[in-house]
Amino acid sequence: MRKCVATGEQLPKKELLRIVRTPEGELAVDLTGRKNGHGAYLKKDPAAVETARKNHALERALGVKIPDEFWNEILKAAS
Repeated sequence: MRKCVATGEQLPKKELLRIVRTPEGELAVDLTGRKNGHGAYLKKDPAAVETARKNHALERALGVKIPDEFWNEILKAAS
């Protein structure tokens, strides 16, 4: 069980997306759940992704500014 940073819900890992800030400072959507780096979880739901975008929950969890292009990538993975 993991916690979604946008909704605060406890969900199984399979129902969540893992977003990773790698040691090099790059952002990635981790579909395997095994990439090296600091990760945060988002519910696989476009509404949860928009919530995280509006309240900056993912940016706080990862400690980096997230560009608009990457939000589009997250939305695509969540759909």
